[in-house]
Amino acid sequence: MSLINPLNNTQSATGQPQSASTVTPQAATQTTVQSNAVATSTPTTGNPFLDSLRLPAENSIPEANSQDLSQEDFFSLLSQQLSMQDPFKPVDNDQMIQQMASFSTVDGISKLNEEIVNLNALTTSSQALQASGLVGQKVLIPSDTGYISAEEPAIRAVVSTPETIKDLTVRVEDESGQLISSFQVDGSAGGNVEVTWDGMGKNGEPVAEGSYTLKVTGKVDGKSEELPVSTYAHVTSVSLGTAATGAILNLRGVGGIKISDVLAVSES
Repeated sequence: MSLINPLNNTQSATGQPQSASTVTPQAATQTTVQSNAVATSTPTTGNPFLDSLRLPAENSIPEANSQDLSQEDFFSLLSQQLSMQDPFKPVDNDQMIQQMASFSTVDGISKLNEEIVNLNALTTSSQALQASGLVGQKVLIPSDTGYISAEEPAIRAVVSTPETIKDLTVRVEDESGQLISSFQVDGSAGGNVEVTWDGMGKNGEPVAEGSYTLKVTGKVDGKSEELPVSTYAHVTSVSLGTAATGAILNLRGVGGIKISDVLAVSES
């Protein structure tokens, strides 16, 4: 009597023999890997152009570790130091306290620097806000050069005299150094003497728009000396500047000047 293996020789309902499919462990492993790959792969639309526009999967990139030594890192290192020390030669308590005090000092200085930077920025903004009130006014600057324009057809200046001088000679020169006008001013009052040039040339006609220099001389102790001159300029705008320079006043025809260099403010 012969035995028939049901796995090798099975018959269908019609009576025809069929061979059973055998699955090896390697094939099962490959099938599992392929199914996992299909499950984790990015779904496609079947259109190569649309698939190329699909955003790539997000990759988890670890953030760069900070290189700064924090207080937690310091105490961690201190704990390691205490655990690794020689029991017969322990670290002196004074040394440990000194290390902790040094770290606290460095940490405090770092925080103080940050506060100072913030304070400087706040001071600069506040100074610029206050300086904005000078827009449209005239300020006295330590310069002997003024600007003539249609809005300002004259130049006002202040001459500083060490003593009373009866006659002050004012010479007005253009940018090339040519003499434009010359006149006398009474300086018997001494101190700061105000001088005004009406913007007229030698022929009595208004001069062209531009920068002009006022040079004033007088006799001091019997000798003719050139005296310091300061002129008024019109403030057109204010720039914030930096923490080192502070607010900058932009003057018509003159340029920028630090607000700390302003000598006086005039309404007109």
